Amino acid sequence: MQIELSKKEFRRLLDMVYIGNWILNSTRGNDRFEDYDQMESKLFALCKDNGMASLVDLWEGNYVPSRKFSDGGIHEAIMDYEDTVFFEILAEELARRDMDYQPVSRENYDELIARMDEYIAEFEAHGTDNLLIDSMDS
Repeated sequence: MQIELSKKEFRRLLDMVYIGNWILNSTRGNDRFEDYDQMESKLFALCKDNGMASLVDLWEGNYVPSRKFSDGGIHEAIMDYEDTVFFEILAEELARRDMDYQPVSRENYDELIARMDEYIAEFEAHGTDNLLIDSMDS
């Protein structure tokens, strides 16, 4: 298989592969999906021949994203995504709790969305500052 990419497209592909591997493997410890690590290494190895040698390092025989790559803003994008997902999941869980965990149906969907929107607005204004857990000591 041959894929023709411009340098800009190749750089975007590196970002996407890194983000995907980060999501799949960053929390797995020693139980990593090695085939994804290998795919990332295979693509990053192409950096040297495509004018992007500063984006790759050789570590223990594998090509890995360099510090320059990982410090270049990619983790800020990952953190933005994680924050959004965290607050959306939290808003849904709190809204479902408020509705006594009723199964979502056509009849209560609008109520669920309205409650979630209220929580999202609160989180956008105050983050988690106003969340309290009664059963925990301060």
